[in-house]
Amino acid sequence: MIRTPFAQLFDLQYPIVLGPMGGVAGGRLAAAVSNAGGLGMVGGGYGERAWLETELALVKELATRPWGAGFITWNLTEAALEQVLDAGPSVMMLSFGDPGKYADSIKARGCRLICQVQDVSGARLARDAGADVIVAQGTEGGGHGGSRATMALLPAVMDAVPDVPVLAAGGIADGRGLAAALVMGAQGALMGTRFYATREALGHDQAKQRIVEGRGDDTRRTRVFDIVRGYQWPDGYTGRALQNAFMRRWEGHEDELAGRLETEQPAFWKAAQDADYDVAMVWAGEAVDLIDSVPPAAEVLQSICAQAEQRLRSVPSLFE
Repeated sequence: MIRTPFAQLFDLQYPIVLGPMGGVAGGRLAAAVSNAGGLGMVGGGYGERAWLETELALVKELATRPWGAGFITWNLTEAALEQVLDAGPSVMMLSFGDPGKYADSIKARGCRLICQVQDVSGARLARDAGADVIVAQGTEGGGHGGSRATMALLPAVMDAVPDVPVLAAGGIADGRGLAAALVMGAQGALMGTRFYATREALGHDQAKQRIVEGRGDDTRRTRVFDIVRGYQWPDGYTGRALQNAFMRRWEGHEDELAGRLETEQPAFWKAAQDADYDVAMVWAGEAVDLIDSVPPAAEVLQSICAQAEQRLRSVPSLFE
């Protein structure tokens, strides 16, 4: 068993956190990860209240161990925050932007605060806001993120905030990635794409199959899916997804796409409803090469940590 101070802080069997993927990490998946010994997170995303009501009810019903929820900081509302805090999570995670506005409210409810950052300045901002744990998210990860790679960003963040536990994220989907992060000094890892391709995830079966069949070279960071959905992300943040016909059509023509939303937006939402992933996106990280099945979340946790332990035990042989 791999026990780090972070794992001990939350009484985890495995030093793994479920990435709070909006629309994918629902209550069932969060509960499955937590019950299996990781830290499950409900993906609050853009703060849709009705969706949250359903998924929070599920995680409260099913989870027997600590769980949490995560939000996009710049899009979080006080009402959505209170809705989640009323459900009794053990931890809240904030990503993208200054967490200082909400840190006191979260901690006043006896909730620990995890902040995900994409650069060193963000790590210092999170530390100053009172983050209990910081996640250094590399650009290899699926969904929204910055431009720095995990391997360089992780030690830089650890050096900048030496008194705060740091987790690694971005491009980690098996035990080798977890072992590498631990050897570098991280206290665990946050994973999204690997848990997207699990039975409990809310994603459509066809989306999960695309992840299984996808390759890292098939992914790309883009703004086109935010433009067509009408989401105004701050400069510097793009989303990594599997390339499809829609991305290939509009990459490099973002201004034209923005001017044709009257026709393109309804068509996009219909495609999403119909699971037409030649148009709708499948957020996925570069580690899709390592994903070849859609097992239960508990099986994923066990497999990753068994592989990580095996790799870590082999390290001393390098010195013989």
